[in-house]
Amino acid sequence: MARTAGSHSDITGPRVRTAALSLFARHGYAAVSMRQIAREVGVQAGALYNYTPDKQSLLFDLMQTHMTDLMAARTDEPTGGTALERLEAFTRFHIRFHSARPDEVFIAYMELRNLTPENFAVIEGLRRQYEDALESILQDGQTEGSLAVPDTKVATLAVIAMLTGVNTWFREGGRLSLGEVEQVYWDMVRKAVAA
Repeated sequence: MARTAGSHSDITGPRVRTAALSLFARHGYAAVSMRQIAREVGVQAGALYNYTPDKQSLLFDLMQTHMTDLMAARTDEPTGGTALERLEAFTRFHIRFHSARPDEVFIAYMELRNLTPENFAVIEGLRRQYEDALESILQDGQTEGSLAVPDTKVATLAVIAMLTGVNTWFREGGRLSLGEVEQVYWDMVRKAVAA
């Protein structure tokens, strides 16, 4: 199929991903067709297959990119200090990173059910790596005696769920700045796990 006049792979490819991200976040993966994505991008439906094999591959790519970006950004964060200092850094990082990506976060959590088993296993593995980083901090805190939780895995999932919840209500220009929200959440996390 001929490429639509004015379309270029280095421009259209990212536009396909951006359109899919927005449509999946707004309407849900199952409700969005490749034809809708094409219409949003301004190309013929058949032209999408120059950029992605199918809708499932597009969803998987969006989720995998989100998780690899998250892991890469996390490696740029300071890793030294006490468990309490590392937990504060993790808390603030998680809120900052995710608040800038509400659509990616929505898809990463709400569309897992729409992945094929093979794709789900890959994303679940990436999520587990991220969770393991927090659990390691909690385990180190227990060893140091600064943190006390009955089960580090449950505490890990609870903290991540609480921090990710910021995306459901935080808006720039609201009553609290992002920095103030980080401080409030850090106080709550610290009190929840402190020895």
